[in-house]
Amino acid sequence: MKAIKSAILCLYLPLLLVSCLSSDTKPNSKAKTQDSITQDLPNILWIVSEDNSPFLGCYGDKLASTPNLDKLASEGFLYTLAYANAPVCAPARNTIITGVYACSNGNQHMRSGYPLSETVEMFPKYLREKGYYCTNNAKEDYNTIKQNDVWDESSNKAHYSNRKEGQPFFHVKNTNISHESSIHKSVPTKELIHRPEDMILPPYHPDTKEMRHDWAQYYDKITAMDTAVGKTLQELQDDGLAGNTIVFYFADHGGVLGRSKRYVYESGTHVPFIIRIPEKYKYLFPAEQPGDEVSRLISFVDLAPTMLSITGIPIPDYMQGDAFLGSQKTEDPEYTFMFRGRMDEWYDMSRSVRNQKYRYIKNYMPYRIYGQRVAYLWRAPSMPSWENAYLNGECNETQSIFWNTKPHEELYDTENDPWEVNNLADNPDYYKIMDRLRKANTDWSRKIEDAGFIPEADMIRRSGETPVYDFMRSADVPLNDILAAAETASLGDERNLKKLIKYLKNGDSAIRYWGATGMLILGEKAAPAKDELIKVLEDESPNVIVVASEILYKLGEKDKAIMALLKVLEYPEDKARCHALNAIVYVEEDSQDVKNAVARLLPEKQYKYSWRIVNWLAEQWNIKSE
Repeated sequence: MKAIKSAILCLYLPLLLVSCLSSDTKPNSKAKTQDSITQDLPNILWIVSEDNSPFLGCYGDKLASTPNLDKLASEGFLYTLAYANAPVCAPARNTIITGVYACSNGNQHMRSGYPLSETVEMFPKYLREKGYYCTNNAKEDYNTIKQNDVWDESSNKAHYSNRKEGQPFFHVKNTNISHESSIHKSVPTKELIHRPEDMILPPYHPDTKEMRHDWAQYYDKITAMDTAVGKTLQELQDDGLAGNTIVFYFADHGGVLGRSKRYVYESGTHVPFIIRIPEKYKYLFPAEQPGDEVSRLISFVDLAPTMLSITGIPIPDYMQGDAFLGSQKTEDPEYTFMFRGRMDEWYDMSRSVRNQKYRYIKNYMPYRIYGQRVAYLWRAPSMPSWENAYLNGECNETQSIFWNTKPHEELYDTENDPWEVNNLADNPDYYKIMDRLRKANTDWSRKIEDAGFIPEADMIRRSGETPVYDFMRSADVPLNDILAAAETASLGDERNLKKLIKYLKNGDSAIRYWGATGMLILGEKAAPAKDELIKVLEDESPNVIVVASEILYKLGEKDKAIMALLKVLEYPEDKARCHALNAIVYVEEDSQDVKNAVARLLPEKQYKYSWRIVNWLAEQWNIKSE
């Protein structure tokens, strides 16, 4: 009998030791060891922070204090070229949840809320069909109407612990500690951990007291965010689930001080991105061993297909990203793409292409300055301090660019110019690179059927009850012609004036819009087209009217232009009014008729973004509600 017990002990002791050594459990009442033994599919945990660039120690930032994320990077894989496709939360999250670029869904404008096509599913649905328990805690902000079958639970109480025994989970834990709002109210300097005098400012920021303070306070928030991430990771460890849970950490876009969030620069789109993969899923490793860096270009549009690839779910054809892990992993892409539309109350439009070394930006509204006065952005004390420094002549050339109109193209050697301040677009040595990236941008816009080339109010009018994704794929949209008109208009070349006049007479309202836009870019050089511009002040498209009015005002037809803009302010569609208010601000019109219109609109707070402009104008002119 003693010999039999000895034999049994010899047989099972090694297995017991292996089990103990490989287990992540600790003596804890919450531990669910059954999950780590029986489950074949990996659990997946996303930890998502808000509004932060890679200001982490593991990315080489010497000002950062981020021990938990640094440790996670040492245990996992740090992606050095990860990007948000949009530099602001709602369009970025729309892209994440669908696997389709928001500008292909028609959701590129901030909190536009237009419905998705029935073709496009929010990807957690596929995981639920596979048997996953899917939870989100708690931010959604998908920039569209949420479908009904996305989550098992989405709330500030949602947690993977509520799943059935042995059921794999996909859980999203959002933290808003580093959100832009965290620097709206300055804390006393003596309470800061990071010291303002130690801050290393980007070359485009002036050295003001407020700028240094906001940077220091922001680094404090990054540290606090890191602590919250550490707590989430510890909870996973205490629950005995770290050994079979793939952990993703990333920020929802870059940020957060001026010229980062909302801008398609590295500062607005480059995000920290770390994946920790347990040894049992070693076949998913993107590099040789944990602690390695991964230089593959990835972006948010790749997340949905990657989740499906990891879990063995076929990737639907409509998804536009590339899986970067799992059985359906693709070859490394050459480019990643980014976009900018309306940012809160101000219209703009840019597209960006990034390869391993360079960033190309195409500005389709170069007549607008970079530093449009987004009310939410101006809540940070650093922004008015920057604006005042510029107005007082205290900014150098680099710091002043932000307050000027834009070139129609930008090119940066981001590898050697990480703050992207040296625009190489006019340097003949880079023309071949420009040609390749320019073509990549145009080809991408055509491939994804980019809805941004139809202005927002016109898109609402034309698409009606049809989801924008479907409308863009209908016979009613001559996209190639619209793209060609946009490219021609953006050049600002007076040799194209006859072509722009022809665009004004086109049967498609988007082409007419780009014809008028081209003339707005030309400015006084568009004077020979004045009569044709006057004709389109009665256009069916409010966007055509607004742009034609703005250039006519500058060409001396002020009365006609203001009359047309005031009519657009009477439209029931808020986005048309918002566009008209943009033009009124930029022509600096302060007549009594305009003031009366502002007073009439002042009570209408439900129209959030146009009301922000109305409220600001009312403050400037000391107007009270009618």
